Amino acid sequence: MKIGFYNPYYDGLGGGERYTLTLASHWSKHHDVVLFWDDPNIIGLSEKRFGIDLTRVRVTPNIFKNANIFAKLWESRKYDLIFFLSDGSIPATLAKHNILHFQVPFSSLLVDPWKRNRFDVVVCNSQFTKNELDPQLGDQAVVIYPPVQHVGKPTTRRPKKKQILSVGRFTGYFQAKKQEVLIDAFIQGHTQGIFTGWELVLAGGLIPSDQAYFDKLTKMVAGTSVRLMPNITNDELVRLYQSSALYWHAAGFGTDNPTQMEHFGITTAEAMSAGLVPVVNAAGGQLEIVTDNVNGMLWRTQDELIAKTAALIRDSKMYDSLSKEAVVRSQDFDEVQFTRGFDALIAGWSEKR
Repeated sequence: MKIGFYNPYYDGLGGGERYTLTLASHWSKHHDVVLFWDDPNIIGLSEKRFGIDLTRVRVTPNIFKNANIFAKLWESRKYDLIFFLSDGSIPATLAKHNILHFQVPFSSLLVDPWKRNRFDVVVCNSQFTKNELDPQLGDQAVVIYPPVQHVGKPTTRRPKKKQILSVGRFTGYFQAKKQEVLIDAFIQGHTQGIFTGWELVLAGGLIPSDQAYFDKLTKMVAGTSVRLMPNITNDELVRLYQSSALYWHAAGFGTDNPTQMEHFGITTAEAMSAGLVPVVNAAGGQLEIVTDNVNGMLWRTQDELIAKTAALIRDSKMYDSLSKEAVVRSQDFDEVQFTRGFDALIAGWSEKR
């Protein structure tokens, strides 16, 4: 089949992009796969960031951004299948088959009946996204969890450093990971003597439009035991997972808006696969990954974040138990299940071309 992938956020190089590109890589083994994007360098950048093999994937002009409606329809009809990651809109397409994917639980969407009927299936990245998505689409959607990179090894699962890790794009906008909340909590705990000898490492993608937010964080961490690591490679990220003891995540803190919460939590599951104990905000898709006091800790206030982290630092037996269960839980999310889920959706389509 000739398959096209549309994702308006490729250059953000976040969880949604890993989701899209992992599937593109998988299908490129047996199909002709292209990305609708105007900069061919996105292939190399994505391979470096995610460690995904995209050598069989090509880039073609992004008709869904630059072309008029007639050009979109004319070009799209040349495809057997197009995968669309939605930005809150439903594109027009004449491809033979179409998949509409939601990473974000948009509560209200303009659903044009003709456009909707062009899609064979709607897919969400979590039960949380499905439940909070506009019922016109959410009620019909299926859930396929993201592909999780398993980074633990027998010799490295037991973390060695007094290091807390958090991974997420550096942005203060739509999908904010609230790094400033974590920095503030760490500084408070350090002042109280709880985190003496510990380091907080914040890693994630950074694009030019988010530089002002990153500069704000840089000022916050001056003179502290907090490191900011933007745009690191996948190999560097794996080393951080393998050397860290705890994982923090604050997305969704201080808001009731589902679109601003963590919609799944790929990095949380990745960290758990390396034996890190997650201490994450009790909201959104994180609740589908972490069970409080079983395979991690859930918190709702900064004081609770500090207190639960302190308990893990003091109690090595509890830490070891939660670390072991975190590894077990992470195994429920992997690339094999992810690709099988999508392969099952399109089974038979190639024979009906």
